[in-house]
Amino acid sequence: MNMKADVVIVGAGPAGIFTALEMLRNGSKKRIVIVEKGQPIENRRCPKAITNKCVSCRPYCHITTGFSGAGAFSDGKLSLSYEVGGDFPQLIGAQNAQDLIDYTDKIYLEFGADSHVEGIGNTQEVREIRKRAIRAGLKLVDCPIRHLGTEKAQQLYLAIENHLREHGVELLFGWACEELIMDGMDCLGVSIRRGDETMEIRAEHTVVATGRRGADWLEKLCAEHGIAHQPGTVDIGVRVECRNEVMEEVNRVLYESKLIGYPKPFKNKVRTFCQNPGGFVTQENYDNDLAVVNGHSYKDKKSQNTNVSVLCSHNFSVPFNQPIAYAQKVGELTNMLANGHILVQRFGDILDGKRTWDRELAQSNVRPTLPDAVAGDITAAMPYRAMINIINFIQAVDIVVPGFASTETLLYSPELKFYSNRVKMDENLTTNVRGLHCLGDSSGWTRGLMMASAMGVLMGRKLAQQD
Repeated sequence: MNMKADVVIVGAGPAGIFTALEMLRNGSKKRIVIVEKGQPIENRRCPKAITNKCVSCRPYCHITTGFSGAGAFSDGKLSLSYEVGGDFPQLIGAQNAQDLIDYTDKIYLEFGADSHVEGIGNTQEVREIRKRAIRAGLKLVDCPIRHLGTEKAQQLYLAIENHLREHGVELLFGWACEELIMDGMDCLGVSIRRGDETMEIRAEHTVVATGRRGADWLEKLCAEHGIAHQPGTVDIGVRVECRNEVMEEVNRVLYESKLIGYPKPFKNKVRTFCQNPGGFVTQENYDNDLAVVNGHSYKDKKSQNTNVSVLCSHNFSVPFNQPIAYAQKVGELTNMLANGHILVQRFGDILDGKRTWDRELAQSNVRPTLPDAVAGDITAAMPYRAMINIINFIQAVDIVVPGFASTETLLYSPELKFYSNRVKMDENLTTNVRGLHCLGDSSGWTRGLMMASAMGVLMGRKLAQQD
């Protein structure tokens, strides 16, 4: 069975969704088909809510796969500044990126996003926090945050899904893209599979927007078909969890304290990412049974803890240029120590050179919000360079947030962000392969919901202009 379309979009994450949405908003009459190997959002279910432990769903994790991608089951934070969310502004210019973000934010509001914006006002208190950050050798990045909340994000994206369907966008769920259809350096569409059933979709334009989960797959396609790309950055780190009382000031004033540092002796970039006040630490499963840690926060349901990611950036080029493979090996080793689960360790135990035991977690003020995390020794799997960077960064953050580096602060591992394959494109989002466009986190240009959505908006405009 074969199909013809004007535009085929691989991946129903934010970049793909907003490509189609913006084409509709611009009156495009093109036939748009979105291929997604997961399920529509109304059918996405994580059984952990019932089982209280990850059951490694097959053939894919419902948290990371399906309509809206990982965004539907994340905490749903929209970063409203071009300074946060990847390097897309370097491609199109800072002001253009900010204008796209402002426009995209209005679309989110139309579909039900909370009108309240976190992290604005409180000017004097922000100044005090920034002074402490400067004293610690860190940079505080101002970024207003619109918090959707995990449960509200699912409702919002369901509304978008229904809107796309009602306006003629064809949504093919349960189909995995296997290959690009190539004729020399022209992309003619994709071949897809669902079980034993295969199909080709021929299209004038093919948009690959497979998210972080699809970064490794896209990297292989680039190598196979000569799609111009370069190794980028991969982030290796931990999810830090402490009591809300410790984070009370920054949660109230900033909601998300985006801090960046270059700690000695290695001076790699280390940053905080995805802070969740009153949130919950979660497990996500990637291909090859790789379990990674993440964090969520709900609008209404709150815990006694705040969690935030601390990520160390790594770049490789000569002679080794496979950063995704490197990060996966780190994750696999950590999973091995935790018998396929997430490792958790107290920060004080790391400094004391000892593993953490269950009885110590039970006696601590900070109780894990990931109940099936395995107490152990993160340092037995984390590379030395990354571990030293993380330790020194956490101690620097303690100057900004007293208590952040306490003995009982919990570190979960592995937290991995795969952005490494940066596809070379121009400001019109065209690659060196005619008819092929690569968007979102898998393209290496964006990081997070808002910037991926904004990139999709620009793609939608470009495609609509060709009607």
